[in-house]
Amino acid sequence: MARLEGKIAIVTGAASGIGRATVELFHSEGATVVGADASEGADVLADAGSEEDVRKLVENVAVKHGGLDIFFANAGISGGFASISEQTAEDWAEILRVNLIGPFLAIKYAAAAIAKRGGGSIICTASVAGLRSGAGGAAYSASKAGVINLVQVAAQQLSGSKVRVNAICPGLIETGMTKPIYDMAKASGQEARIGELNPLGRGGEPVEIAQAALFLASEESSYVNGAALVVDGGLSSSHPTTRRFDIRMF
Repeated sequence: MARLEGKIAIVTGAASGIGRATVELFHSEGATVVGADASEGADVLADAGSEEDVRKLVENVAVKHGGLDIFFANAGISGGFASISEQTAEDWAEILRVNLIGPFLAIKYAAAAIAKRGGGSIICTASVAGLRSGAGGAAYSASKAGVINLVQVAAQQLSGSKVRVNAICPGLIETGMTKPIYDMAKASGQEARIGELNPLGRGGEPVEIAQAALFLASEESSYVNGAALVVDGGLSSSHPTTRRFDIRMF
């Protein structure tokens, strides 16, 4: 069944991982999809954290295809595994620029275009790291917590527009961003332990997040708005073990 037949969609971070899987799935469900990325491998080169790039992306797609129905603000960066004491203000600024300002810009420019078509869906990639500690670095986690709150505020401010705004909170998914984790596990012979902290006992696949994005993009989620959909194998259903303070961190 073509659940997105006749719909026009933009997906950022589309060159690999979750973005690429979503572009392919949306296409298979009947949508016209424009994939954007700051790297080669997508339809359009665009920096998701650049206001000019996002504005032009939305305007060009709307003009070329006659409008916009769906925007999946998926682009993001991890910032690595440095502790708070090791990170700089510049590190934080860049992570927030891409991970939080990027979704803000997507909402700012896509909402009006989607409203002109009679409504639609904006989806932002957050993370379980935005729900509680233990799943990412400080700057990354803070940026994703901001995304979760941003979609709630946006859903309220867009009341009456028929534009829904939701977030997806992935757990551990095998993508380019998480490649270092998988590489370290493979190198140490611990690959089988990946995902052992969640009840399903495994990491996730990009297509499993793409399927959640499809749900939020389609009319099947017509009454879902301002929500953070967790797709993590059950990881966030329990609190992680608290780590003791280690003076060596500082």
